[in-house]
Amino acid sequence: MPLKQLSLFVENKPGQLTHPCRVLAEAGINIVTLCLADTQQFGILRLIVREWQRAAQLLEGAGCVVNVSDVLAVEVADRPGGMAALLAALDDAAVNIEYTYAFTCARAGAALLIVRVEDVAGAQRILQQRGFSLVDELTPP
Repeated sequence: MPLKQLSLFVENKPGQLTHPCRVLAEAGINIVTLCLADTQQFGILRLIVREWQRAAQLLEGAGCVVNVSDVLAVEVADRPGGMAALLAALDDAAVNIEYTYAFTCARAGAALLIVRVEDVAGAQRILQQRGFSLVDELTPP
């Protein structure tokens, strides 16, 4: 099952990352993982949170521009070659990866790779056929 990811546009200047993080903190919403990509003028903050609908509503109410998209969270071995195996499975099926980010998880020897692709259902099917475990809910450590 895909996860919902929140993407926010933030200006690339001091203090802009604090605002959305503070909004979520004050509401008691924990950020499970995030990624920030930037250009000279702005950045895209990508967040995975447990209460994504509530978080999106609060952030929009606080003036943030929020986009919700489906991503896959795929468990890979936390060792050299773990990510390469997953990428090879998607390459073999000609699935284009738009972006990805990873983090280690509480389970020893495992990492989670967040993957954004155009055809989420197709990529999910391919990865499951290849024996990869997909995670449909992330819990904070």
